[in-house]
Amino acid sequence: MHDASGDASSGKGPGDDRRRGVEALDESVPPDEIPEGVPGESRAIDVGDVRLHVVEAGPEDGKLLVLLHGFPEFWYGWHEAIAPLANAGYRVVVPDQRGYNLSEKPPAVSDYRIDALARDVVGLIDAYDRESAAVAGHDWGAAVGWWLALHHADRVSEFVAINVPHPTVFERALRGSWDQRLKSWYVLAFQLPKLPEAVASAGNWRLAVRGLRESSDPGTFGDEDVRRYRRAWNREGAFEAMVNWYRAIVRDRPTPTTETVEVPTLVIWGAKDRFLARRLAGESVERCVDGRLLTLDTATHWVVHEEPHRVAEAIADHADPLPPGARE
Repeated sequence: MHDASGDASSGKGPGDDRRRGVEALDESVPPDEIPEGVPGESRAIDVGDVRLHVVEAGPEDGKLLVLLHGFPEFWYGWHEAIAPLANAGYRVVVPDQRGYNLSEKPPAVSDYRIDALARDVVGLIDAYDRESAAVAGHDWGAAVGWWLALHHADRVSEFVAINVPHPTVFERALRGSWDQRLKSWYVLAFQLPKLPEAVASAGNWRLAVRGLRESSDPGTFGDEDVRRYRRAWNREGAFEAMVNWYRAIVRDRPTPTTETVEVPTLVIWGAKDRFLARRLAGESVERCVDGRLLTLDTATHWVVHEEPHRVAEAIADHADPLPPGARE
C-alpha cells in the first residue's frame, strides 16, 4: 500500500507522537516516490534534531530492521531488498538520512558529524518504541552503522556493513596506503566550497550519473533509476547537504571511543569495489567479537543494486535468531 497522506497518530506505542503522516515533511512526497511493486508507506519521523522521511514496510509487530543508504543515494537505494525482507517478517524502516531527498537538510557542515548521524538512528529506534533494532548499512550508511555498533551497542541487535570498513581500519588505510588515498581522492575534492555541487550538477548531473554507471556493472543503474536520483539531487539544498557529510568527517576527524565491536556483525563485500581495497573487509571482521565475512566476487561497490536478493537473504539470516534456512 502506498500512503502519501496518512497519519500515524492512531498507533499504539509511546513513540507514536514522533511518527506522523507525510504532511509533516517540509516537502511533498511525489505520488510515485515508492515504485509499483515495492511494498511500503512514506512517513515523517521526528528523531530529535531533525525530521526524516522514511519508507516502512512489513508487519508492524515484526523485528525492527533499519536499512541505511549511502552517497549519492537515498532510501531508494534499498528498494529491491524491501519486499524480501518484509516478506521474511521484518518491520523494515528505510530512512532518507539527514540532508537527503525528502528529509530535513540542516545548513551547517557541523550538522553532519558522525555522532549526529548515529543519533538520528537511535531516535528512529525510539520513535518505533523499540529497545533495539537490527541495522544494515551500505557505503555511508555502513559508516553510520559502525559508529552505532561502537557507541550505541545496546540499541543494535545485529549489524550488517556493506562495502565500507570499520572506522579504525579505514583511517589506518588512509594514513598508510597511497593506493587507498588515491581511491579516496574524491573525499578531498569534496572539501572545496561550492565547486563539487556545481561540477556534479552540470549538464543535468552528467558526471554524477557517469560516476554511478562507470563504477557498477553495466545495466545496474537504468534510466528510471537515474530519473529518481536526479529528482532527489535537485531538491533545494540536497546535494550540498550530501557533500557536507564528507566535509564534516574531514573537519571533525572523530576517533571511536572503542575499537572492538561487540554487536554480532556481518560484513558483505562486493570484491570489485573500485573505491575501497578488498583487504579492508577482512581487517574489519577482525575488529568484531562475533564477525563474519561474505564476499561476492562478481559484485562492485554497488552490490545492493547488483545482488539485492542475495544481500537481503544474507541480512535476513544474520538478523534472525533462527538458523539460516530455517525461516518459512
